[in-house]
Amino acid sequence: MPTQKLLKTGNTVKIKYAVCIILFLMVRAGLVFAGDVKLTATVSKSQVGVGERFEVDFTVNGTGTRFIGPDFSSFQFVSGPDVSFSNDGTTMNTTYAYTLIAIKEGTFTVNAAAIVVNGHTLLSNQLKIKVQGQAPPEALQTPSPKAPQSEDNSQANQNDLSKLLFLKTDVTKTNVYAGEQIIVRYKVYTRVDIEGGVPDKAPDLNGFWSQDIVSKNKSAVWSSETYKGLKYSVATIKQTAVFPEHAGVLTIDPFSMTFVVRRRLPARKFLDNPFGNYEEIKYQLKSPPIIVHAAALPTTGIPPGFSGAVGSYTIYTEIDKKELKANETINYTFEVKGAGNLNLINAPKITPPLDFEKYDPKTTDRITVDSNGVAGSRQFNYLLIPRHQGNYTLDLAKFSYFDPKNGRYVTLPVPTFPIKVNKGDIQVNVPVFNSADQQDIKMLGNDIRYIKTSAGPLHKDEIEFFGTPGYYLLLMLGPLALISAIVFRNWQIKQNSDIVLVKSRKAAKVAALRLAAARKELIAGNKEAFYEELTKGIYGYLSDKLNIPLAELNKEAIAEKLRSRSIDDSIITDMNDTIDRCEMARFAPDITLSQEQIFEKAKHLIHEVEKEA
Repeated sequence: MPTQKLLKTGNTVKIKYAVCIILFLMVRAGLVFAGDVKLTATVSKSQVGVGERFEVDFTVNGTGTRFIGPDFSSFQFVSGPDVSFSNDGTTMNTTYAYTLIAIKEGTFTVNAAAIVVNGHTLLSNQLKIKVQGQAPPEALQTPSPKAPQSEDNSQANQNDLSKLLFLKTDVTKTNVYAGEQIIVRYKVYTRVDIEGGVPDKAPDLNGFWSQDIVSKNKSAVWSSETYKGLKYSVATIKQTAVFPEHAGVLTIDPFSMTFVVRRRLPARKFLDNPFGNYEEIKYQLKSPPIIVHAAALPTTGIPPGFSGAVGSYTIYTEIDKKELKANETINYTFEVKGAGNLNLINAPKITPPLDFEKYDPKTTDRITVDSNGVAGSRQFNYLLIPRHQGNYTLDLAKFSYFDPKNGRYVTLPVPTFPIKVNKGDIQVNVPVFNSADQQDIKMLGNDIRYIKTSAGPLHKDEIEFFGTPGYYLLLMLGPLALISAIVFRNWQIKQNSDIVLVKSRKAAKVAALRLAAARKELIAGNKEAFYEELTKGIYGYLSDKLNIPLAELNKEAIAEKLRSRSIDDSIITDMNDTIDRCEMARFAPDITLSQEQIFEKAKHLIHEVEKEA
């Protein structure tokens, strides 16, 4: 009995202790809610460069629900919101963090975020972010570690993949001349296990002439590299040689790729796998954009023979004969060797003597594209025919190029060739055609005109057209044309009599007009008007194509009609997903797909339905 009484007393003390703790927490929570609760927006850097990573945090000094972040369409979205909690001794703070990358220059406004606290909606302050110039190389989409870590990363860092896996763009130079060669390398840096990866979209490279560098190794070659105090496994994913097509500020677009990452999970139970639990997740990355400043070639002192060659070159010329008979052929070879925009070099314009006939050259390329860029040779072979005997000197071509290293034009000397033309086997006065279009003619004999080599149009006299087969054919063409017009008109009336069929046939054209209107709103930056026009375009097309009244138009009816026309289920699913995205994006931002991607997806789905229906 004393023992039982002692147990009861102990239980009573525990219950009282628990009630006191609960009352204390309730009073403390009431003090927090009664205080001045605010949602505060902060940014890690108010001024950044293009390609530089920064963070935007929204912190509420309390506990809130239904947090809604702002639209970050002016930046490249990396991750977020990452939620964290802190306690300053009197208040529980909740922080929603976003990681972004600047993609273009200008001053941008981050609008207010919203959160519901104790039944009231709070709005944060707005932020101004200035993007100016190109970010320094060390700031281009690099993780920001607080301290060097060992190969065995902590669980907190394992969860933050953006600091363990990222893409980086390396270029040989960012200040070049128009036409100068740049090597672009897209690299992946990782401190986690990668099971595989698939490129999402190749860069458009607008404003550049480009040529991909194909590696001899079919699989990625990995190496170890220390970056910002951390050791990474690094592989080059893609290499491209690019040449600016014109002067100005150009952008090397991001390279997008989706990786499958093997991530270790923390042990939750004593009986879990002692070697660790893992999960595979998909993780999409984009390399930062790179700004290239292309200077125009000098406009003064352009030498003769310059046709746009930029790089470092030498030339080689030869002829296969120095003595021949009239009307025999000479092969003249002009070869350009070196590194630069070889693929853009045109055949030099040659000026042979007037007594020579020339033909368009044959071009032979021996060009290699490797990690050092585009190099090799381009050879032009000209066929020349002297028409009369005599002694001639072939001073045919001039060649100049622009050397970007020294910033000046270079003219290479082209050797001349003496040619002796002997009398041919049959000497005739012939015209010499000394141009590609054979329009310039030199009269080599004024006493004897050219021999006429064709008889010209001949016909017999006293032949009448009446009664010939052609006469009767023309006579029948009038009635046949009238009958054909009547048949076509009846067919057209029949086709247009079925209103449902006409609407279905013209559905794609009407949808194209709606999509064009949506495109205008997209360019103008009117987000709500864009999604409204895009939604009307999709619904209008499906209503006309599937003969569904607008009042009865819903996703179930659309899916049923599409299946009845044997449309693939994946297309039906994508169509419903696109409709949902358009409707939801009018009220909340869609951070998974941009407006341009949604527009292209809608246009593609209409095309697929039109093709299969």
